[in-house]
Amino acid sequence: MNSTPGIVSSDPRSIAVRSIQIMADGEPADFEELVHPDAVNREDQVEPPAARVGGPKGFQATALWLREAFAGLHYDIHHVVAEGDLVALNCTMSGRHVAPFVTYTPDGGVGTAFPPTGRTFAATQSHWLRIQDGKVIEHWANRDDLGQAEQLGWVPPTPVYLFRMARAKSKAKRG
Repeated sequence: MNSTPGIVSSDPRSIAVRSIQIMADGEPADFEELVHPDAVNREDQVEPPAARVGGPKGFQATALWLREAFAGLHYDIHHVVAEGDLVALNCTMSGRHVAPFVTYTPDGGVGTAFPPTGRTFAATQSHWLRIQDGKVIEHWANRDDLGQAEQLGWVPPTPVYLFRMARAKSKAKRG
């Protein structure tokens, strides 16, 4: 992979790695450079409505959603495997929970709101990316959401945390 920020080789592995890294540190131009205008994120079902659009804007909205809740968001890439236009990455996402993390329902309403715990986490993930025309055209993932929830104190929830969740959800619904 090219080590110069903002410059990505045409190698599918490099494109895939950088497309994950920009979730933590990318600017709008990075998303335009790396994400195909017709790109689909197969993981957007619980994300904010702004993240449910295709292309660079949707992927950037996902990044902003994650960055808002998790300070110091970072991805350590452990393995990258490519076959043709498909690239699989094994990584660890880490950060500190500093703001409410809100999930959404299929119709775009507020699903669950996890108020900040201040705790750090490091959760394993596998990302699958299809590359077309030198850009990400499709993304889906497998994540250790339960491990992340346990590290952040979301499960098992204490009665006090359940109350805080209800307040956070009510606040998120008000906008």
